[in-house]
Amino acid sequence: MFWTLPTLLTWARIVAIPLIVGVYHLPLPLAEMNLMASVLFVVVALTDWADGWLARRLNQTSAFGAFLDPVADKFLVCASLLILLELGRVNALISLVIIGREIAISALREWMAQIGASRSVAVHMVGKLKTAAQMGAIVLLLLDGPLPGGMFHARELGTWLIYIAAALTIWSMVYYLKKALPDIRAKSR
Repeated sequence: MFWTLPTLLTWARIVAIPLIVGVYHLPLPLAEMNLMASVLFVVVALTDWADGWLARRLNQTSAFGAFLDPVADKFLVCASLLILLELGRVNALISLVIIGREIAISALREWMAQIGASRSVAVHMVGKLKTAAQMGAIVLLLLDGPLPGGMFHARELGTWLIYIAAALTIWSMVYYLKKALPDIRAKSR
């Protein structure tokens, strides 16, 4: 199942990351680069939904796809946060919290899989809320301009949303660690 349509969409998400980064090296006005990067991010992020939906719909789920999908998501989020950090649109501590959690939970999931306790760290609603807030915040922070109607500015809303995402990031990490703790204790004896 290495070259199925869902897996190709996941690969496309990884390949698109340098394109998002590369937008900020084009000889264009900043507002145009922001718009291009945010639209590209939205399109790429939508492939995350599409690859999962297609995998289930076409009965093309695979262990490799289940591995690659979260890796692509983490690459996309981390690369985007690094761009935003370089542009001065996100706080370094917020970026560290989000990226650190991604690394920690990935390691926890790998370890739990090795001890046969993957279910205790299965994706939960708080993790999904964290992802939604994080993706929305990244889009707004990349856009960094007035929103239609002129009442709100994307950076202001994005900043609030990234703080909410950081809080949900911590909450979800604590949740996953608590769920894993009984299995960790049982296997440590």
